[in-house]
Amino acid sequence: MDTLIPWIKEASKPGPGHQSALISFAIYMLMVFALAWLAGRVRRGKKEFVSEYFLGSRGLGMWAFALTFAATNASGGSFMGFPALIYTHGWILALWIASYMVVPLVTTGLLAKRLNQVSRIAGAVTVPDILRARFASPVVGLVATGLLTFFMFFYLLAQFKAGSQILATLLQDMSLFQEGVRWVAGWKGQFFLTQSTDADYLLCLLLFAGTVIVYTTYGGFRAVVWTDVMQGIVMVIGVMIMLVLVLGQVGGLTQATQKLATLEPPKTGMAFMQWKEAIIEAGEIPKGTWLESRDGQVVRLAEPIGMNPGDTQSDVVKVLVEPNAKAYDTLDSWDLSAWGQLVIEGELQGYARGDGEKGAYVRAPGPSQDSELGYLSIGMAFSFFVFWAFGGAGQPSNMVRQMAFTDSKVLKRSIIVVALYYSAIYFPLVIIFCCAKVMMPGMEITPDRIMPEMARTLSVQAGAPWLTGLIVAAPFAAVMSSVDSFLLMVSSGVVRDIYQHHIRPDASEQRIKVMTYATTTVIGLGAVLAVLNPPTYLQHLIVFATGGLAGSFLMPMALALFWRGVSAGGIIAGMMGGCLTHLSLYIAGYLLNDAFRAYSFLGIEPFMWDVAGSTLATLVVSRFTQPLDTAVIQRYFGAKH
Repeated sequence: MDTLIPWIKEASKPGPGHQSALISFAIYMLMVFALAWLAGRVRRGKKEFVSEYFLGSRGLGMWAFALTFAATNASGGSFMGFPALIYTHGWILALWIASYMVVPLVTTGLLAKRLNQVSRIAGAVTVPDILRARFASPVVGLVATGLLTFFMFFYLLAQFKAGSQILATLLQDMSLFQEGVRWVAGWKGQFFLTQSTDADYLLCLLLFAGTVIVYTTYGGFRAVVWTDVMQGIVMVIGVMIMLVLVLGQVGGLTQATQKLATLEPPKTGMAFMQWKEAIIEAGEIPKGTWLESRDGQVVRLAEPIGMNPGDTQSDVVKVLVEPNAKAYDTLDSWDLSAWGQLVIEGELQGYARGDGEKGAYVRAPGPSQDSELGYLSIGMAFSFFVFWAFGGAGQPSNMVRQMAFTDSKVLKRSIIVVALYYSAIYFPLVIIFCCAKVMMPGMEITPDRIMPEMARTLSVQAGAPWLTGLIVAAPFAAVMSSVDSFLLMVSSGVVRDIYQHHIRPDASEQRIKVMTYATTTVIGLGAVLAVLNPPTYLQHLIVFATGGLAGSFLMPMALALFWRGVSAGGIIAGMMGGCLTHLSLYIAGYLLNDAFRAYSFLGIEPFMWDVAGSTLATLVVSRFTQPLDTAVIQRYFGAKH
C-alpha cells in the first residue's frame, strides 16, 4: 500500500499560492487598522470618554450615518449565510429577502427621530440607558441589558464563524498557513472543546478574533463608524465585480437559469473505504475530495477518511452524492480502484421536497432538506417580508446609530441612500449564487463557505487571482462591520448599564475606560469558545438573534417613545413576553425537529408571534400597574393640554 501514499500527499498538498490575493487583502486590513488608530487619536482629544467611545459624540453626518447603518445590517448573514441559502434552495430566496429594500424606510422612519430626541433629553448612550431614564427604573434598565446581551451574543457567534470561514478560504493555498493548521491539529485533540473542531477553522477563528477585538477595543464607536464607511464601499464594489465575472463565465443569466432548471438536489449518506492491502503509512483523504463509489456514483467527502497503519477498511464517514455529475464539465473525481473501493453503506437520504425533481431550484417553494412543504411557502414569504423590515426596527444596534445622527435632514437623506445601497447588494447576490450552483457542485458539505470559494473560483478563472483578495474583502468587511458594532453594544451594556449604574456610580473616567477595554476583550474571547462547534448554517443564528431582539424591544420601545400611559411594569412584561414567546417557539421546534429551528405555528414566522406576545403583555400589565410620576412623563412628552 505504500504506492498509495504519494497520491494522498499530492491530493492533500496545497495548490500554488496566489500571493497577490493575500497582498490585496492585507492592504485592506492595514487600512482598517489605520482608521482605528486615527479614531483612537481623535477620541483621546475628547473630554468625555463614555459619550465619545459609545456614540461618537452624536455627530454622524449623512454618509457616515447611512453607511454605518447599512454596513452593520449587511452582516456575515448577508454575505455568508444568505448566499449559502441561495445556493441550497435556489431562486425562492429572492422572496425571502425582498423586503430589505424597504428596511431603511421602516427601520429609520418608524422610531429614529423620536428615539434621537428622547436619548438627548435623557443623556443616554445605550438602549437600556434610554429605558432606564424614560421610566426612572433601574430594573427596566437591567432587564433590557440582560436581554440585549443574551441575544446579541448569538449575533457575535454568527459573525465569528463567518469571518473564520472567509480566512480559511483565502489562506488555504498558503504553505505557511498549512503549517499552522498542522500545528493546531497537533494539540487541539488534547482539549475537550476543540476535539471535533476542524484545525483550519480553529486557526482562522483565533486569527479573526484577535484582529477584530484589538481594533474595536482600541477605537470605540468612531472607529466602528469610520471603518463601516470604508467597508460599506468595499462591499458594494466586491458584489459588482462578482456579478460581472459570474455572468461572463456562465454565459449570461438566461443560460444559467436554464441549466439550474436541469439540476436535482444532492443526496447524503455514509460510506467507507475498503483497501486491497493493509495500510502501511498513516495518511488522510481530505474532506471535500471527489471520489467514485463502487457502484459508479460520484461522491464528495463531507468528512476526511483517516488511514492508519494496518487498516484494511476505514471508518464510516458522511458523504454527499451528486446526481448531476455529468452536468458539471469541470467535475473530476479520483479513481481509487487500483488501491480499493468506496462503499456506500445503507440507503441514501434525499431532500424531503425536491428529491429527484428537475427544476426544484427555479420553482416555489424551493427544495428543502427537512420539510415536505418546501423551503418557503407563500405565508412564510410574507412573514419574512414583515420580519426583515419591522425586525430591523427593533434591533438595538440600529437604535444606537439612530441616537448618533446630527439632525432630521441627515435622517431623511440617509433613508434614500441606504435603500439604493441594499438594492445594489441583495438583488445581485441572488443572481450570483444561483449561478454558483451551476458552476460549483457539492458545496452543501460546507455551505457557509460558498461566498469566499466562489470569489476564489471566479478570480482564478478570470486570470486575475489578485481579485480574490478584493472580493473576499467584501464579505469580510460585512462581518467586521457587524461584529465590531455588536461587541461594542454588549460591552457598553455591561459597563454602562451594570457597572457604572449599579456597582460603581462614582467610577472615574479612567476606571470606566479600563473596564470597557477588559469587558470587550472578555466578551470576544467568550464568543470564540462558544463558536468552536457552530451549526451548519450561520443564518439560523442570525434569524434567532434578530427575532429575539425584535420581539423583546420593538413594541416596548415604540410604546415607550409614543405612549404616555405605558408603565415600568408594562415595559418589563413586554420585553420578557417577547423573549419567552421566542424561546418557547424555538424549544418546541427543537423538540419536534431535533434541529435549531423555531416551530412555525400556522405557517407564520415566529417573529410575528413574538411581537404579538410582547404587545399584549405590555398593554395588559400597563393597564393594571402603577402609572409613572407626572414629572417623568412631562420631561419626555411635555405638559398635557
